[in-house]
Formats: sequence, C-alpha cells, structure tokens
Amino acid sequence: MKISIIGTGLIGGSIALKLKSKGIADFIYGIDNNTDHLNEALKLNIIDAHADLEYGIRNSDLIILAIPVDAARKLLPQILDLITEKQVVMDTGSTKAGIVQAVKNHPNRSRFVAFHPMWGTENNGPKSAISESFAGKAGVICNREESSEDALKTVEKIVESLDMHTIYMNAEDHDVHTAYISHISHITSYALANTVLEKEREEETIFQLASSGFSSTVRLAKSHPEMWVPIFKQNRENVLDVLNEHISQLRKFKSALEKENYGYLEELISNANKIRGILDK
Repeated sequence: MKISIIGTGLIGGSIALKLKSKGIADFIYGIDNNTDHLNEALKLNIIDAHADLEYGIRNSDLIILAIPVDAARKLLPQILDLITEKQVVMDTGSTKAGIVQAVKNHPNRSRFVAFHPMWGTENNGPKSAISESFAGKAGVICNREESSEDALKTVEKIVESLDMHTIYMNAEDHDVHTAYISHISHITSYALANTVLEKEREEETIFQLASSGFSSTVRLAKSHPEMWVPIFKQNRENVLDVLNEHISQLRKFKSALEKENYGYLEELISNANKIRGILDK
C-alpha cells in the first residue's frame, strides 16, 4: 500500500514508523509545509520521499491527515476533491464534529473515515515519533455509517496494525468525552504552570525542588499552542462546560481551606480517590 502522510510530526511520524514495521506501507510520501520536518523525517527513514499535495494524493492508496484540527478542517475538502473512488482518506484530529461537518455534503464523503488515536505527548516533530506509541491505546472511529464499507475496512486494518483497540462513536459524543478526559487536562496543566511561574520567580528553585508529582502534572504544559489553540477553538462549548465544573471544584477546595473545614476537605479527596478504581481496571 502506498501512503501519503500530510503532517510529518509526532502523530504522523509515529504512524508511519509503525505501518512500515508491520509491512503495511510499501512506500510513504511525506507532505508538510515545514521543510525542516520533511528533511528530518526523510533522514530518520520515517518517509521515503517528499511530495507536494497533488502528487502525493495522486500516487497513494491511503491519505492520512495528521495536522492541527483547524488546518485539517480547511484542507480535507480539497483532498476529497482530488481523490478517486478507490482511494481512502483518514484524519487523526483530537476534535471530530467540526471536521466531519466540513465534508458532510461532499460527493466523496464516503471515502473519508474520521479517526482519533488516543495517544500523544508534549513533544513535537519527527524526532519525537515512536513506533510503538499506540499499542494498547484506543483508536476512535467516528460516524462510521457515513463511510463506505471498503474505506472503513481499510482504516480498521490500519487501527489494528497500530495495535490499538477500536471504539466507535458519533463525532459529537467523541468531542464531549475528550473535553473531559483530555482537553481539560491540558488547560489545567497550562494554568498550573502559569501559576507557578507567576508566584515563584526563581527558576533555579523550581528546577531544584520540582517533584515527580509536579513534573507529571505540568508535563502537558509543554505542549505547543499551534496544536492546542485550534483544539480548544473547535471544541469550545464542551471545554467551557467542563472548565466551569472544574472551577466549581476548585472553589470547593478553596472554601474548605478558608473555613478550616478539614472534614470537608477529606471528603473531597476521598471522593476524588474513586477515579483510581476506574483507571486501575
């Protein structure tokens, strides 16, 4: 199978490495506005050649869109304009409703499968790509009824080759759930990092005293705005909903401390501990 990957960074590069190792990809074209990423991906054997958009699409069986969600929403209709009825297009975006809506009435809509691999790190670029990154993670396919049977089977094969387990959702439900389990985590991490940077002016002290708990909590704050501002924009309503609830929970902790109500504070922490039973399954 010949594949074009549009966006040769962390996600696109990791997919390319895995599909190569599994023998799924016979040849991979890299398409990217960032020439440094293209050159690095070629040097690291993530891709086999550079290509422009039209050439890559014309010569590929599968086109994988792995760019920020706002760019994907704009580019996807153009990609569908260029493909034949035998080609398949999939994306990897962290929001789905806007992307699905952008091609709802496109004549080649059935050749597109909306996909979200539930994995990522705070790093970016081809150098951060990891072949085994997706193993054991969820691969979400949205609105499968809007994709043709053969296109869906192709993407299901890709998900299986990434060693992911497949989950099916509609795009709106996906965006609600990811707001709660992913997007709010990033906002919280950014806010905590800004809090510490505002209150602790001595960088060396942060470096010397940072515990593993602090480092893991603010790890996501190293994620790039080029990726996350579009996600927050596309999923604005759901993120605002969960953010309001998060602020309400913070106020409860604040109130318990202000009133020296340590019984209530213990109650809040004990209730939060219930998450362990869910995540440790």
